[in-house]
Amino acid sequence: MLETILAISGKPGLYKLVSRGNRSLIVETIDAQKKRMPAFSADKVISLADIAMYTEEKEVPLRQVLKSIKEKEGGKAASIDYRKASKEELYAYLGEVLPDFDRDRVYPTDVKKLVQWYDILIENGLDDFDETLRETEGDNIDDRK
Repeated sequence: MLETILAISGKPGLYKLVSRGNRSLIVETIDAQKKRMPAFSADKVISLADIAMYTEEKEVPLRQVLKSIKEKEGGKAASIDYRKASKEELYAYLGEVLPDFDRDRVYPTDVKKLVQWYDILIENGLDDFDETLRETEGDNIDDRK
């Protein structure tokens, strides 16, 4: 599911990939408006499935972090207000779901964006954060090295 959910640099919120156009992607906002627009090659577009959070030992896929937040919150919106929370509150919250996150490489703005994205996904019923076949195949390839 996260493969088709996109973040576009410089644009707020999250977008769902609708189709591929000529030299662009057609995306739709993940909200009640469902506004469609093109995302061009000049836009920095990244799939949520390709994002990971730094820990002291490795990088943890965003999917696992979102799943941990969902378990902590019981499938409801985040209990922290990311807009008003201090750096310490944000780090304490992330520490509950990802205890060994790298405090030097994960910035407060990263935690704010994580919580914001989680809330957007939950509000719009996009809360299936389970592993996908693509990620499982990638893990198997790495295991053979």
